[in-house]
Amino acid sequence: MIALAPIFFSLSLPFHCSSGSKNNKKLKQLPPKQYHQNKNTAPALPFRRSSPTPLLINYKPSTLTKLQALDAVVKDLETSVKKGIKIDSEIFSSLLELCYQLKSIDHGITIHSLIPNNLLRKNTGISSKLLRLYATCGHMESAHQLFDEMSKRNESAFQWNSLISGYAELGQYEDALALYFQMEEEGVEPDRFTFPRALKACAGIGLIQIGEAVHRDVVRKGFGNDGFVFNALIDMYAKCGDIVKARRVFDSIACKDSISWNSMLTGYIRHGLLIEALQVFRGMVQEGFEPDPVAISTILSSFWSLKIALHIHGWVLRRGIEWNLSIVNALIVVYSSLGKLDRASWLFHRMPVRDVVSWNSIISGHCKHPEALVYFRQMESSGILPDGITFVAILSACAHLGLVKDGERLFSLMRKKYNINPKMEHYSCMVNLYGRAGLIVEAFNLIVERMEFEAGPTVWGALLYACSVHGNVDIGEIAAQHLFELEPDNEHNFELLMKIYSYSGRLEDVERVRTMMLERGL
Repeated sequence: MIALAPIFFSLSLPFHCSSGSKNNKKLKQLPPKQYHQNKNTAPALPFRRSSPTPLLINYKPSTLTKLQALDAVVKDLETSVKKGIKIDSEIFSSLLELCYQLKSIDHGITIHSLIPNNLLRKNTGISSKLLRLYATCGHMESAHQLFDEMSKRNESAFQWNSLISGYAELGQYEDALALYFQMEEEGVEPDRFTFPRALKACAGIGLIQIGEAVHRDVVRKGFGNDGFVFNALIDMYAKCGDIVKARRVFDSIACKDSISWNSMLTGYIRHGLLIEALQVFRGMVQEGFEPDPVAISTILSSFWSLKIALHIHGWVLRRGIEWNLSIVNALIVVYSSLGKLDRASWLFHRMPVRDVVSWNSIISGHCKHPEALVYFRQMESSGILPDGITFVAILSACAHLGLVKDGERLFSLMRKKYNINPKMEHYSCMVNLYGRAGLIVEAFNLIVERMEFEAGPTVWGALLYACSVHGNVDIGEIAAQHLFELEPDNEHNFELLMKIYSYSGRLEDVERVRTMMLERGL
């Protein structure tokens, strides 16, 4: 074997027993000895951890990124293999670890092609890391093929966890759970990383009976006091519709962490229990835990209360996280919705970084003000590409402001410049634009001549409303007939048609529509 010069950055990276898990941060905080000796952690792996490995590369000092350096290493590795140089297994192991950390699947595939088949079959460590890389990057077919070819896959839960996690992340929850139960049948002992992945799959398919079965396994296998597993149980019960059991699990956790609090908070919000959510929010702050930005923004968007918004905004300022994108975007939406456009604009203009959500929020907030078009032009100049939501917001603004020509121009720009195909909501905005301007025929022609798909209730509803405002009986009848088929139980459509007939003096038709409503039980 040839001696190799050291690479300029260390390939000794922390080993993680999960693919893409949010809990890797917790693992990094554990001392190495505790990680392997803790009773409730994964059993010792059947292969050694990665360590710095010398590589055959004569690098000159440079400022390459890790990804660029990895690319250079892999290219030199290919050259070495072609020359018949035998590569130490630790090199493959270290490089696969780095590929996993950088989510570099292309380099991983190349390294896979360089590993001798006999080494891959007998070295569980290398095959496990390769499997984890494939699973993490969504290449489940390759991951499962490696799994099927592994001769010692039952020595550790690591390989099973990687595969279960990969399927769960892709939303293939049935496959993830099938692997979990196969793991049990083959006598493989699950570890503390197995259960959260299985519980995520239970939450994904919404089957609380299976979730309860996994919960029983948790207790039976001795993980009944594991906070990591308990957090997953809270999330599972909340997503499966049993918020009471989620709270029961939450209350049973002796030492709650930020994940526990955030899981309970988002669970209450998902169930529309806003008072309970606010109580949890206050409780976690009092206990010294910080709600994550997603939870804060969700709370803000759930409570349409200026008092609550101001309280949370003040807390955010004291914590020094006021410029977190998801938080400041939510504050802009809340202030705009409550009519505090001066506060929303003040925040927006002081943001150090803006994304498309920031621009959409400020444009939507000014949907009844000419400033919406000014913000849209600034957005284009900033280099941020508008998306479909942007055009819903700006077309709505044009409709409220009566700017028909601007609306038509922007509707055309959406497709021609930004390659965004109009969806139902965009056509609804255009019908509303024409309808508010009294251009009922143009609105009707847009629906019957230019739409690439069948108009839905929002489109016909906008047309019927316009007809009721401007007293267009003929087109109003057509719109109403479509709505009676699409929304047979929506009494508002019947009332609008009655209004149209009433304004036209057609009282018999008013009674006819009223009779239709009574016959349908409306």
